[in-house]
Amino acid sequence: MTARLVVLVSGSGTNLQALLDACADPAYGAQVVAVGADRDGILALERAEQSGVPSFVTRVKDFTDRERWDEALADKVAAFEPDLVVSAGFMKLLGPAFLARFGGRTINTHPALSPSFPGISGPADALEYGVKVTGCTLFVVDEGVDTGAIVAQTAVPVEPDDTVDVLHERIKVAERAMLVDTVGRMSREGFTVDGRRVRFGG
Repeated sequence: MTARLVVLVSGSGTNLQALLDACADPAYGAQVVAVGADRDGILALERAEQSGVPSFVTRVKDFTDRERWDEALADKVAAFEPDLVVSAGFMKLLGPAFLARFGGRTINTHPALSPSFPGISGPADALEYGVKVTGCTLFVVDEGVDTGAIVAQTAVPVEPDDTVDVLHERIKVAERAMLVDTVGRMSREGFTVDGRRVRFGG
């Protein structure tokens, strides 16, 4: 059975494109059934259109508060009956209403080796701290910021002459490969979340 993916995006959609490319192979075991965004006019939505994938935009500013936006986003996603929700560069925190419906099957990436360097400046924080190895983490989204149970991690060495941009670009390459590989495994093998542990297999 092919797993149904809804991918949430906010920007250029390079991770989305990697997933779309992977899903073109029936052996991958997953299909992107919809792409959701929190803003209009982004490249990720063009990528969805070019691939013939339905898309929707749910903007925070169209709602009286974050809670109503969160509920509306959950309704939109639910309409596509996903097995897995992939936050791929989605720059909004998902709230209680969304997690009440899709908790345990919503995943996100973080450009550091959790629990180190949470938040939006992971590569800069790693560089500033002077670590020799950083990387990326795929985790199950919970109420915290980058605190969910870890599904996969990939280490990326920090080179002596790295700038934040150079390091972040190298992390992004590793992140895309990790995301595609792991979403495929989760789709084909199934997975369970047991406390802090994520296990593959039904």
